[in-house]
Amino acid sequence: MTVPTTMSTTTPTTATAPDPITLEVVRCALVAYSDEMASALRRTAYNPMIFEVQDYCVGLVDTAGELIAQNLGGLPIFLADLGVSVADGIARYGLDGFEPGDAIVMNYPYVAGQHLNNVVVYTPIFVDGKVVAFPAVRAHWVDIGGSRIGFGSTATTDIYAEGLQLRSIKVLKAGRWDDDVMQILKDNIRMPESSLGDLRAAIAACRLGERRIAELAQRYGLDTVMACIEEMRNQSERLSRDAVSRMADGEYFASSWMDNDGQKLDQPITLDIRVQVAGEELTIDFSGIAEQVQGPLNSGKSGGVAAARVAFKALTLPTHPVDEGSFRNLHVILPEGKLLNAKPPAALGQWSISLPTVVDTIIKALAPALPDQVPAGHKGDMSGFTFYGVDERSGSRFVCLNINGGGWGGRPVGDGPSACVSVCQGDVRNIPIEIQESRYPLVFTKQELRSDSGGAGQHRGGLGLEIEALPQQVVFTNIANERTTCPPWGLHGGQPGAVNDTVVVQPGAEPVHVKKHTGLRLEPGSSISFRTAGGGGWGVPFDRPVAEVIEDVLDGFVSREAAREQYGVVVSEAGEVDAAATETLRTAATLRKAADVARH
Repeated sequence: MTVPTTMSTTTPTTATAPDPITLEVVRCALVAYSDEMASALRRTAYNPMIFEVQDYCVGLVDTAGELIAQNLGGLPIFLADLGVSVADGIARYGLDGFEPGDAIVMNYPYVAGQHLNNVVVYTPIFVDGKVVAFPAVRAHWVDIGGSRIGFGSTATTDIYAEGLQLRSIKVLKAGRWDDDVMQILKDNIRMPESSLGDLRAAIAACRLGERRIAELAQRYGLDTVMACIEEMRNQSERLSRDAVSRMADGEYFASSWMDNDGQKLDQPITLDIRVQVAGEELTIDFSGIAEQVQGPLNSGKSGGVAAARVAFKALTLPTHPVDEGSFRNLHVILPEGKLLNAKPPAALGQWSISLPTVVDTIIKALAPALPDQVPAGHKGDMSGFTFYGVDERSGSRFVCLNINGGGWGGRPVGDGPSACVSVCQGDVRNIPIEIQESRYPLVFTKQELRSDSGGAGQHRGGLGLEIEALPQQVVFTNIANERTTCPPWGLHGGQPGAVNDTVVVQPGAEPVHVKKHTGLRLEPGSSISFRTAGGGGWGVPFDRPVAEVIEDVLDGFVSREAAREQYGVVVSEAGEVDAAATETLRTAATLRKAADVARH
């Protein structure tokens, strides 16, 4: 591997504040560099979770471990949390302990906060012989060793069963591979050609980032670039403070829960969250959430902080480029030993499962402060599927992973979107069925919207999906349904959405509804159907215009039975409204509502 040469700035430097034109050029350049690095990663990665799903983030981090810029898109729960991984390496090696050509891998979960498959790779950027920043990539490796395979395993109870822990390890030293480290990786990963290929892809992306930052410093001078970065953060902070100042001061509370941790199936996991708005400052208090659990539903501290940042960013600066300044007025209280800040050796394999619900609950708490902005609850999980085994056609191991969308909540301005990934998954995409069928011994017979899954409301919740797969040989799957007892909630009289469901039919057997099962064996001739949750409804269902209900029925989104029972709209088999019967139902509902109000 060629070692990049140390760049030198030839343009005179200046300590004065940057002019507005230079500032915008540098701001856009830094985001563009992150996007360009992401493009390089996608083009060279080996596994579909990266090049199709885009389960990654790419960014630039300074020598204090603070975010400079991040690629547009990707997973929101990777929001501005690359810095803690880089800071760990800086603490270990010191800034003078890096050389041009180094590459470091990091997935230590009690720093990075995530499951071990999410591996951070970063390299140092040198200007005038000094480290000035780090390009960094976090991407989901298809395997990292251990007993877990793919998504959804609830069998682990400590981190040691979940794979290799790599804490700030140099895989490249001055451009030379550490053969001992690479041998350990190769011998402990089920599909080393995939994971090590993704490692090389991440390093290639970082090398691109090194070149671009060095070019920028050479063009404008390092001091000018650094002054622009500081002003970018200051502007983000001012915008964020302005957004919070427009929220009503007060202390807000909301509660939700997860079904269980996969080990103690009769113990729900509480998520009691307080949010305080005080002027320009906002505090999210996780003191009321459950203690860390025996199963793998825990996350490290930065995972919990990332969830708080996702909610905060969505409510303050949803379209503004992200940098560390965006969060200077956000404060997070998260005691150690909690579900979102677990202590070693807690299992973290399912670290992300609770985070969409956490984000939704924070937003729900602020509904009184932002009554015209907060939607009903969305599908609230990170649903996807895993199939794995040995492909009988090639004799090779395989792991098929995918992300399943669901419904989002109805909004003050309209219906919730359908078939979308969770708030924590952002712009990730599912893998097309055709690609899965071409790579794995599976046939998919159905991928369609799930009728009646959206919660009824003046603005209907979005619909979930129904996906049916037929294994063509013996395969294994992990099922980890969540939020089956805490459905996506409605707001302002809206009804909850349908919950997640998985139906398995083995040859010659009756259908079975499965909530959680690790390593379920599926025989040839079996089928498995994943039915994802819908979003909650917003507003009273009987306030929904009759014409919109009819349109939903004709589109197959709402059945004729649900139209009558939930919306008071009577529709014939021909799709025509019975105006008289509809008027009778809706008038009776209005009278009941008036009587209830009078009683209270």
